[in-house]
Amino acid sequence: MSRDADRKPLHLNAFLMTVGHHEAAWRLPQSPADGTDVEHYKNLARIAERGRLDSLFLADGPALHGDPGRRPASILEPTVLLTALAGVTSRIGLIATASTSYNEPYNLARRFASLDHVSGGRAGWNIVTTAGADAARNFGLDDTPPHHERYLRAAEFIDVATKLWDSWADDAVVADKARGVHALAERVRRIEHRGPHFRVDGPLNVRRSPQGHPLLVQAGSSEDGKDFAARYAEAVFTAQQTLEEGVAFYKDVKQRAAALGRDPDGIKILPGIVPVIGDTEADALELDAELDRHIVPEYARRQLANFLGVPAERLVLDEELPDDIPTEDEIQGAKSRFTLVVELGRRERLTVRQLIGRLGGGRGHRTFAGTAEQVADTIEHWYDSGAADGFNIMPALLPSGLEVFVDQVVPILQERGLFRTEYTGTTLREHYGLERPANRLFDPVGG
Repeated sequence: MSRDADRKPLHLNAFLMTVGHHEAAWRLPQSPADGTDVEHYKNLARIAERGRLDSLFLADGPALHGDPGRRPASILEPTVLLTALAGVTSRIGLIATASTSYNEPYNLARRFASLDHVSGGRAGWNIVTTAGADAARNFGLDDTPPHHERYLRAAEFIDVATKLWDSWADDAVVADKARGVHALAERVRRIEHRGPHFRVDGPLNVRRSPQGHPLLVQAGSSEDGKDFAARYAEAVFTAQQTLEEGVAFYKDVKQRAAALGRDPDGIKILPGIVPVIGDTEADALELDAELDRHIVPEYARRQLANFLGVPAERLVLDEELPDDIPTEDEIQGAKSRFTLVVELGRRERLTVRQLIGRLGGGRGHRTFAGTAEQVADTIEHWYDSGAADGFNIMPALLPSGLEVFVDQVVPILQERGLFRTEYTGTTLREHYGLERPANRLFDPVGG
């Protein structure tokens, strides 16, 4: 499946994870030791915008992730951080992750509408349903709600949020000082939502934002996740280890969207990739190996055991995964990522130690070590094969990994006509080539 004859520009996001995506990034001398310094993020934002990337992407979760004794675990709340980054950038998009399981629609709709106003139309929301007992126990629950139930809540959550964003008509504010009329009352409307999960009257206390509503991004590749993406998402952040898996996922989600009456081009499929780049392939492989040497095996083994739902002593470092690992149907957590990790270990017959090394860079996303030319070749091959509309770039080290990608890989993609040389729009929707959504509660023209 080649798209050489009808190429559209690639989309590239910079997925920023504290001091780098590799588990041991913080231990290398060229990396900061902590990821809560806003000046660090401001520097990264400027680098990414210099490369004309579509957006900055921030993950999040309402629980402490990992052992803070072993690696940086302090993560700033992303909408707050992106508000600060909006002030030092002018074009690049700003995508924050927020959970539908542990938020309320009114507060979250207000936060993202505010970010869209503050940034001049650059906000995006990465919608997640959040797995993990640690998060559940921070909100008075004993364990993670069932997988399917989380997605039912998420669907209603999106319905409420979009109605709140649309509770102001675009022409509601007239600011007529002479008549003393600031807004037309009939153009601001209560939503009066009543559903199984939420009761929300509205309207929102923030007028409709520059993009109409923020770009809707989804991360999750289970059956429920793909159905959700096909119905609501405008971009999908996913993880595939092989080209064949990437092509299959791409076709599946686009076909589901078409079956719902959506334009498949209105959903951008963006796998994550962790590029480890060197002047030569040997240099890149050595940097990759150096990072892996700094992984603490016992800590990583406990993390993997917890993810797989088995006692840590069942995972022997120099043996393959045991046969009695739970099946995907038996877990309520991140089902698609669980299957990806188990299949990776089985397919390549990796020992637990080797699997830990493979996961250390990107937690299941594809890690690739090579020259800038080789990284560009990989990106182009996946794109032309119909496996991606673009990529979430996940530098193993920050800021150096982002700098080398922007300064060495992006120019190659630009020379090949695959990536923009200048921004042509001002909003994140314009970067993605997406229309501003019509207002659900008012005639888009008025009246």
